[in-house]
Amino acid sequence: MGGGRGVAIGGGGLGIVAIVVIGALLGVDLTPLLDGSGMQQSGGPVTAEDERAAQFVSVTLADTEEVWADIFDEQVDGTYRPATLVLFKGVTQSPCGGASGATGPFYCPADRKAYLDTDFFVTLEQRLGAGGDFAAAYVVAHEIAHHVQNELGILSEANAIRSRVGQAESNAISVRVELQADCYAGIWARHAGERFGSLEPGDIEEAMNAAKQIGDDTLQSRGGGVPAPHTFTHGTSEQRQRWFARGYETGELRECDTFGAAAL
Repeated sequence: MGGGRGVAIGGGGLGIVAIVVIGALLGVDLTPLLDGSGMQQSGGPVTAEDERAAQFVSVTLADTEEVWADIFDEQVDGTYRPATLVLFKGVTQSPCGGASGATGPFYCPADRKAYLDTDFFVTLEQRLGAGGDFAAAYVVAHEIAHHVQNELGILSEANAIRSRVGQAESNAISVRVELQADCYAGIWARHAGERFGSLEPGDIEEAMNAAKQIGDDTLQSRGGGVPAPHTFTHGTSEQRQRWFARGYETGELRECDTFGAAAL
């Protein structure tokens, strides 16, 4: 993906250096992977799989920067300020609280950074049944979509309202935030395909399957419980797939107004 911006990474110490170089060039903060001596901070040593994750995330992030810069220019008449993606292993800290493999990927508006554990891609494929490069790209694109919401002022307004209402209503607002991010991820996928010619047969199906596997109803059922809609914070599998597809099919920000939609 991304018009050949990938960087070959070797093993051992050279691999660690290469990770840092990639991060410096393409907007990924990799310092949580390393301490002052250049060794692993937490979660075990840097592995070849971690290096591949760093490369993949860096290239995907670079794609999102170019695509969203174009979309802001064309549809917002404004300048897009790129996000930073913090890639970590084990645990790290953010202004929004601690981050670990258990928290899953998230975006912190306080520092305008997205946080992603290197092991999440393994979890996505092996535990959640959402394998494939584009499934992983969808996850990155979804988190960057929260940054887009932050840039547009949507996220701050939604969070301000959530702080003043009860839990059930807060959850309902969260669902609309997350589904809009799915829709924005679909917009990115469409424009990335058009701009870079990077989509391959089956890529959109991989993203749709990922959206299905991380729907609230599917996750609650997989955990042995009965889906409880009032506790949903991200939307059902069907909703997540449908809003991603809407963004992909239209390519337009105005088509992703989950807050104005009568039905999700």
